[in-house]
Amino acid sequence: MPTRDTRQRRLVLEAVRSRTDHPSADDIYLAVRERDERISRGTVYRNLNVLAEAGEITHVKVPSADRYDLRRDKHYHLFCVGCGAVTDAPLAYRQLLDRQVESDTGFAVERHRMIFEGLCPACQAKQKRPGAPENEIFEEKETE
Repeated sequence: MPTRDTRQRRLVLEAVRSRTDHPSADDIYLAVRERDERISRGTVYRNLNVLAEAGEITHVKVPSADRYDLRRDKHYHLFCVGCGAVTDAPLAYRQLLDRQVESDTGFAVERHRMIFEGLCPACQAKQKRPGAPENEIFEEKETE
C-alpha cells in the first residue's frame, strides 16, 4: 500500500537512504533537523514507522536501539555489543528455514530475522591492547 508523499516523509526517506550504517531513529532525526529545523522528533519517528510498514525501508530491531536500513531485501545483521554498530552479515537469506518451519508447524512464514551479536574487529582490537582492562571497551563507551 503506497504511503502519502509528504515533504517530511521525503526528508526522512532521503536521510535513511543516504546512509549505510543502519542509523537509529535519533540519528535520522538529527540529520533531518539539519534540513528542516522545525520538524519534530515525533514526526520523524512516525514517518520512520510508516515507511517501514510500507516496505520503503527496513526496521532492524537490535538490543540497544531500533535501527533503519535502506536495504529492503531479506538479509541478516551483525550487532556489536561493544560499540553498538550494526552491519549487514555476509550470509545469504535461508528460505529453507522458512519452509522447514512451515512444514513442521503449519505456520505461514513470511520471513525470519537473524541478528548475530558479538564484538566488531575495532572493539576486539581495543580489548586486546596490552595492559588494557578486560572491559575497557565498555568503560570507554561510558565516558564519551
